[in-house]
Amino acid sequence: MDGDAVRLSILARKEILVALCFLAPSLIGFALFYLIPFGQSIIFSFENPSGEAGLSLANYESLLASSSFQKAMGNTFWFTIIGVPILIVLSLALAVMLNKRVFFRNWLRTSYVLPLVVPVASIVLVWQILFDWNGFFNHVLEWLGIDRIDWMKSEWAQGVIIVIYVWKNIGYNVILFLAGLQNIPDQYYEIANLEGASWARKLQITLIYLIPTGFLVMLMSILNSFKVFREIYLVAGDYPHDSIYMLQHYMNNMFLSLDIQKLSAAACLMVLCILVIVLMLFSVERKFRSFME
Repeated sequence: MDGDAVRLSILARKEILVALCFLAPSLIGFALFYLIPFGQSIIFSFENPSGEAGLSLANYESLLASSSFQKAMGNTFWFTIIGVPILIVLSLALAVMLNKRVFFRNWLRTSYVLPLVVPVASIVLVWQILFDWNGFFNHVLEWLGIDRIDWMKSEWAQGVIIVIYVWKNIGYNVILFLAGLQNIPDQYYEIANLEGASWARKLQITLIYLIPTGFLVMLMSILNSFKVFREIYLVAGDYPHDSIYMLQHYMNNMFLSLDIQKLSAAACLMVLCILVIVLMLFSVERKFRSFME
């Protein structure tokens, strides 16, 4: 019996060693390109701007007092607050529709997944053509007798970016919601039909069992809202309208001016905000799971 235990222990160690050998390239790459640079950024963010030795909070104090940073933080916050709920509601509605037998269902599924496989630059160029001063929508407005709108240089800019954000990410969320819908047992709906339940009751059943998937969709949507810089940069350039000046714009400008300390402080604050949001979502999910059990 002791000999079998020793052999099993040796075999387990060998399997762990083999697994570590396979994981080593990824772990080394992650450490070199993500973990170590982020650790250096944390150190840079606490460096004294005056060049004196020791750690200091001066970079964070200067950052929080900066009107540009406050504007970027506020725009990012409002973009997430507005864009994420719209994206989740539309994704859920489309997933429920596509989960049923509707006309052109397969074609619709393909069309919603298409933004995930097309390069961002190509897609954004299309949107730029649509919302340009001489673009499609301004020609339509002119045909209707309405003055042209400078979409990307006015308060309409945030609405345009929200539309692009929703269109770009809706396919991924629909896939997740479809997977969640197809994991709900049909017996629940059959029992509801036998009891003469209304459509509202059936919708309640769907929403209750979709909550775990909803947490994942919400988390991914929030993270993707922090990555909308690519689309804004390609559509509006380095210095867009004030309403779409995001945190990534601020950090990009700090990088161009080689203000590494403020850039590092801004990156650390952004990571901290994302971490707090993620921890809150996981906390709510754990409470919900314990309540369901």
